[in-house]
Order: sequence, then structure tokens, then C-alpha cells
Amino acid sequence: MTSASLKEKPVRDLARLAKQHGVAGWHAMRKDQLIKALVRKAKKALPVETRRSAARPGKASARPASNGASAPSAIATSPEVARRIAEARERLARAKDLTTPPEGGRVKRAVRDRMVLMVRGPHWLHAFWEIAPRSIQRAQSALGQEWHGARPVLRVLRMESALQAAPSEQVVREIPVHGGVKNWFIDVREPIRCRVEIGYVTPAGRFHGLVRSNTVTTPTASQGDTLDAHWGEIATDCDRIYAMSGGFSPENNSTELQELFEERLQRSMGGPAASPAAVPNDDESDDRPVAFQLEVDAEMIVYGATRPDAYVTLQGEPVKLQADGTFRVKVDMPNKRQVLPIVARVPEGGGHQTVVMAVERNTKSMEPYHRELHEE
Repeated sequence: MTSASLKEKPVRDLARLAKQHGVAGWHAMRKDQLIKALVRKAKKALPVETRRSAARPGKASARPASNGASAPSAIATSPEVARRIAEARERLARAKDLTTPPEGGRVKRAVRDRMVLMVRGPHWLHAFWEIAPRSIQRAQSALGQEWHGARPVLRVLRMESALQAAPSEQVVREIPVHGGVKNWFIDVREPIRCRVEIGYVTPAGRFHGLVRSNTVTTPTASQGDTLDAHWGEIATDCDRIYAMSGGFSPENNSTELQELFEERLQRSMGGPAASPAAVPNDDESDDRPVAFQLEVDAEMIVYGATRPDAYVTLQGEPVKLQADGTFRVKVDMPNKRQVLPIVARVPEGGGHQTVVMAVERNTKSMEPYHRELHEE
């Protein structure tokens, strides 16, 4: 509170300040009198040491303040506190750094940005990624001040069409991730066509993406069992996992999936021709005989549920029920059309119910085909 600052205030405000500070006779004072009285009150309120220093400019007091004002400075310069602050900052930096080193045991090469999404069963997806340090630096520059509050996330994007980057992409889930890892298992509750991307999201909701994966479609629960295995156990079922992840699909234009499988399993994925073309063109012909045969057969599984005490037959043959009334029967599928009546009867005059299934198998054997492979 100085004279210069008080002169800018109107008399009404000066009178109110004088009343608040307990200035005697303030109601009868003029403006200059109120200013002088308030300045005197302010000087009396200062500590004795501060008043002495103000009276002797150029001489700083060497005595510490009696109210403990030097305590924060002492804490800030404590080596233990500084060490803990440095460790906390290092942990935060490691958690945010998504840079990944190259895989051990492979041919030495520079890390490049790539992301692969694999289907591990009806209820599990497995995401794998590699991110170069320069991508993290670009993200930090792009986010600016928002980088300090940004956190790494893995986003699941539902695909409503087969077009990459289509407007029908929808973010259905954001999974917080952290540095030091390069793969993540994602649980899914229902069949979904999706892909994933990894990046940083700011507190304001702004997202900066680093890399996106291929698109996959999960099977229904009846089409496969859930696999809970790692790479060492994938080898026994690699072709099935590769197929469920879109590896053999003509819509999949991502090479990262094939590269990752071949690097990890040390073998080529797909047939000997290493080409998705399995059917010859009409203008191609070859009269040379093929030295192998291909035999194909089929069977069907019929399953259902009824009362546990019912008597069920399939084509007149009795069907064994489980304790809960469910049943599961394997039926041959000859190369023809057939009608399958399933009849359930309950005791004590409960009546009966019939369900008829009509199925047809039409198998054709194509002419033997031999194709020369020409290097491009």
C-alpha cells in the first residue's frame, strides 16, 4: 500500500479502507489525510526487521525471518526431495514413451512404425506394434504444451465398411497403455469388424495417432474356441490364427501381418505358390497331368435343446440328451439333398414336436490344373 496507489482511488474507497484498518476519525478526514493515515497504518503493520531494512537501503538483513519464510527454500534444495522429484519425472517419461526396440534374434534392422492386429479367438484380439523414436518426437512437437498432460492409449475402431479410413469408423473403446510394452490382448464381447490404432490423447480429448493396424473380423463363438496362448504356442495353430486375422483375405492389403508371422515362425505363410490366385484364368490351359489327388468330404453337426425328460429322434434314430436337455449329433453329408426330421416326445401325454431340416451338398471336381510360376 503506497501513496501513489492510494491517490488513484476515490474518497469512498479510501474511507472504506480506513474503516477496515481501524483508522480513528476517518469519517471527518479529507482525501490527503486518509492517504497519510493509511500509509502510516501499513508501515506499522510491517515486521520490525522489514522496517529497519526499508530505513537503511543497501543493507540486507542477515537474520532469518522469524515466521519460517526460509523453510520452503530449504525444502526445495534438499537432495532427497530433488532425487524423488527426478525419479518421479523419469517414471512419467518412461510410461509415456512408446518407443520399442527391435526384436531380439532377428536380422538387425532399424525400427519402423508398424502395427498388426491378430484374432486369437471369438473373444480375444492380440495387438502388436513397433514405433520408432522419431515418431514420438513428432508427436511431442505436434501436441506442444498439451504433451505434458497427454497419455498413451490404444483405440479400437469399429469398421462398418471394407474401405480403409472410411467415415463409418467408430471409436468403441480407449484402452490406457504405457511404455515398455509392444503388444496387448484385447477382450471382445461380440463379433466385430475392427482395427486398432495407438497414440496420445490430451486432457481436452485431442488425439494424435502414431500407427494403425490391419482390419480383422472376429468369428462367432460357435466357429472356434478361445485361444489363450503366446507366440511359442501359436505355431501349432498359426494358419488358423493367420486366416482369422485376415491373412488370406483379398481385402487385406496390409503386409505387416504376413511379415510378423514369417519373422516369428521362420517360415512362409500361405501355399507353395505364395500367391492368393488359386483359380486359373479362362485363357490359361495346360495339358500336363497333375501328380496328386485331392479328396474332399463333409459332415454336419446338428445341435439343440429341449426338456431333459424328452425322447428325441433324428431320422428315426434316438438322440442322447445331456442333463440340461441339450444334444449334439454329427451327421454325414453325402453329395445330395436330404431331409432330416427331428422329433421330440415327452411322457404323460405331453405331445410331441417335429422340426424338419433340409440340406443339400453339391460337390464338383474341377479339371486338374498346372500353372507355371514366372518371376516378375
